[in-house]
Amino acid sequence: MESDDAMKLVFKICLYSEWQEAVNKGVYTGSALDLRDGFIHLSSSDQVIETAQLHFMNISDLLLVAVDPAGLDIRYEESRNGQMFPHLFSDLPVSAAVNVQPISMDADGVPIITADMLAAASA
Repeated sequence: MESDDAMKLVFKICLYSEWQEAVNKGVYTGSALDLRDGFIHLSSSDQVIETAQLHFMNISDLLLVAVDPAGLDIRYEESRNGQMFPHLFSDLPVSAAVNVQPISMDADGVPIITADMLAAASA
């Protein structure tokens, strides 16, 4: 993919166990929060680092899943601080994942997502 494509990718942070279940079923049906809200929460490349820091502190075994949004029922809706976030209104086919990477944490339990990780997602 070219760098312009990297900007179009959307990202899902999920537990390793959730993604393994998705791989076995062929689709990711969402986290407990996603199921409660009726859509799968995603983030753009500009949002995913803050999302990790706000919602995934001290949670181990996380994955960063880069998703090609082409053909998916993704709608951008206003959320945190008026930002427009991508929300998926269907299950996420595992085949739409273009890259899956483990997320490590720093000593304070903050998930570490780097620009290099985001760039690798589009490679």
